[in-house]
Amino acid sequence: MARQLRAEQTRSTIITAAADLFDRRGYESTSLSDIVEHAHVTKGALYFHFAAKEDLAHAILELQSHTARRLATETDNRGHTSLEALMRLTFGITRMSVEDPVLRAGLRLATGGIRPRPPLSHPFTEWLDIVTARLVGAVKESDVHPEIDIDVVAHSLVCFFVGTRVVGRSREPVARQPRRTAEMWNILIRGLVPVTRRARYLSLAARLEREIAPV
Repeated sequence: MARQLRAEQTRSTIITAAADLFDRRGYESTSLSDIVEHAHVTKGALYFHFAAKEDLAHAILELQSHTARRLATETDNRGHTSLEALMRLTFGITRMSVEDPVLRAGLRLATGGIRPRPPLSHPFTEWLDIVTARLVGAVKESDVHPEIDIDVVAHSLVCFFVGTRVVGRSREPVARQPRRTAEMWNILIRGLVPVTRRARYLSLAARLEREIAPV
């Protein structure tokens, strides 16, 4: 049992080190030797868990997918409206991205042409499915204008959310991301939500930003 625990800890250390380097330097500019040095492990330990750099990339994308699905399930189970659940999900991913290099690396891998291995879906496909389902619910709950094209809005929202993080990565500290997510929602709420319900969701966006903003 102790040996298994050490192996799991070593694997986690290697993934975190690889994620940090992929996030800061990029996938192509990071070698396995760099990861060994950054993780403070031996080459043997790395190869015991991962036969190639591609295996590390896939492991990071798997963790990103698992995190997104877990957060989506958690928000759904708390009895929120569909729109609030979607907002909380985006702020939750933002918070974890600030704290966790694995999620930041997952985004950089996804935007850098790294393809997940089946049956894992591409992160953007998965996010589109998640957003679409919640927008359908928000329309039914009258929190979003009924005449919207859900597919177009879902695509635009994912592009907005991903693009904000990609642009921010090279222009400002990652701690700025909660503010950017709130700004995104301030724009979307004004375009999607009926006037009679708008104040509630603008207030929610401000509150969620305060909750996750770094101290």
